[in-house]
Amino acid sequence: MDIIKLSDTIASDLERRILEGSLRAGDRLPPERELAEQLGVSRPSLREGLQKLVSKGLIRTRQGGGTVVTDRLQASFVDPWRDMLSGHPTLQHDLLEFRHMLESQAALLASERANDFDLKRIGVAFDALELAYEQDDLQACIKNDVEFHQAIAEASHNVLIAHLSASLHRLIQDHVEKNLHYLHAHPEKWQQLREQHRDIWEKMRARSSQAAALAARQHIAFVQKNMSETALEELRLESAKRRIQTGSLSPSDHGAGS
Repeated sequence: MDIIKLSDTIASDLERRILEGSLRAGDRLPPERELAEQLGVSRPSLREGLQKLVSKGLIRTRQGGGTVVTDRLQASFVDPWRDMLSGHPTLQHDLLEFRHMLESQAALLASERANDFDLKRIGVAFDALELAYEQDDLQACIKNDVEFHQAIAEASHNVLIAHLSASLHRLIQDHVEKNLHYLHAHPEKWQQLREQHRDIWEKMRARSSQAAALAARQHIAFVQKNMSETALEELRLESAKRRIQTGSLSPSDHGAGS
């Protein structure tokens, strides 16, 4: 019969926490003595378990900086696609289409599976987002928008949805920020965005899974439409700048003045 080593159990426990999002990229683990006490294990067994996670690239130990969770689960997805996105802008549409499916399914599953702790966390994220809207704090809105959607993804209790959601937000971060700047400059659309988040939260809190999924789909469709408008506006602005830079607006270029 196979004997499971204590270090394997320790590694498995910490790995599960990373997978479920209890430990996130950038989180620092407690000092060795404290963590060993929390887990009820010896420090040598803990060190051996941690080394297994280091070898997998899930954590890293820094001299004088403790042990930190890496972003390997996200970076391995994000980095190659980020390079592709910069070289093939049309991929943005596919990414948004994928986000459309991912977030609606996350909202549906979270409505069905979220426990009281999950709902409290989503509610805290929503309240922070609402406060940012009330204070008209655009940077806080950008940050809390992502945290609200990520809290829903994690409440789906599907580790792939949770990690793909986090990866996707990293991948399209620049585009999302540009879009929110665009929406913020259009008060009516900005108010629509605010109401959409409230609608998603209220449907989820009522455990109306299909309605929550629909609200999420409508929200992402709205975002997609406005991101297209943002991209078009940027193209027009760049075109206007080029005309000025090349002097195409100069009267002499049109044969004027003679």
